[in-house]
Amino acid sequence: MNLTANKKTLALSGVLLGAIAAVLAYMGNPKNMAMCIACFIRDTAGAMKLHQAAVVQYVRPEIIGIICGAFLIAVVTKEYRSTAGSSPMVRFVLGMIMMIGSLAFLGCPLRMVLRMAAGDLNAYVALIGFVAGVFTGTLALKRGFSLGRAYTVDKASGTILPIAMVVLFVLSLTTTLFVSSEKGPGSMHAPVFIALIGGLLFGAIAQKCRSCFAGCVRDIILMKNFDLLTIVGGIFVVMVIYNIATGNFNLSFTGQPVAHAQHIWNILGMYAVGFAAVLAGGCPLRQLVLAGQGSSDSAVTFLGLFVGAAFCHNFGLAGVAAAAATADAPAVAGGPGINGQVAVIACIVILFIIGFMPKNKKN
Repeated sequence: MNLTANKKTLALSGVLLGAIAAVLAYMGNPKNMAMCIACFIRDTAGAMKLHQAAVVQYVRPEIIGIICGAFLIAVVTKEYRSTAGSSPMVRFVLGMIMMIGSLAFLGCPLRMVLRMAAGDLNAYVALIGFVAGVFTGTLALKRGFSLGRAYTVDKASGTILPIAMVVLFVLSLTTTLFVSSEKGPGSMHAPVFIALIGGLLFGAIAQKCRSCFAGCVRDIILMKNFDLLTIVGGIFVVMVIYNIATGNFNLSFTGQPVAHAQHIWNILGMYAVGFAAVLAGGCPLRQLVLAGQGSSDSAVTFLGLFVGAAFCHNFGLAGVAAAAATADAPAVAGGPGINGQVAVIACIVILFIIGFMPKNKKN
């Protein structure tokens, strides 16, 4: 089935993606974090002891599933293409920036939509920054920004990341090499094989419908094309229905799980994510899908996301969730600390350098 044939099939793909997210939330994933690429990469990095934040450590089968699902469907439909060579180190940096911005906001663009569907007004504020970031990225594209051409390479090259993900999954089940959170978001998860199947289906569908949260905004700005927005709309509607049905809908700035109301950093964090995603050629979800279908360049971006997650928690860059006062502890406003705030600003400066620095015409 060609999920990009028309808006009806694109909407159907969005509904299916939303249904998968709803099932994962119902089966135990954190509230309004049913499927968050940045958060789940961070949890997996923590499980591998790349950071020591005890509440966010767990090998997330969904990440493994998305990459392998995209790989399998690409092979079956003959869309697998092993490519590499398009500014890998710049892509690595862009991956790190997307993670830093996401963890300042506490979620990737996918989780932003899921939080919006749960009534989190902070996510609607962050949307302003995300759209502005994508818009800035499109200005760079109009000025001629390009990461260069990717070249066809040996077919085996594109299989390395999917194989590594399978090995990681097997080791997580058969050894005690990895750690798992006993409390906090990392301790909340769907059963392993349900999460894996959900990830496989999510990756396969996202590959067929070319789902990309930054791409949908970019296409609207550049071409007045609303096709990809239909997918996002499908996810949003399904999750609104799910949240209302389960009593998880809360239209408010406060009382939201794993969120904060430091609006300037919600905006700037997602501004960096949107800007970086356009320069990199896709949001975090799209990078995983492209990596699964053979792009070694997107695999490098994935590694940037992975290392960025470790940096965020090892060096105090990640935001923290707001918390109400209790008998034992004062209220916490949440948001990124001074280290995280400086990092977000530095990331935005780096993005302007990457996107708007005059290029050598010979290249």
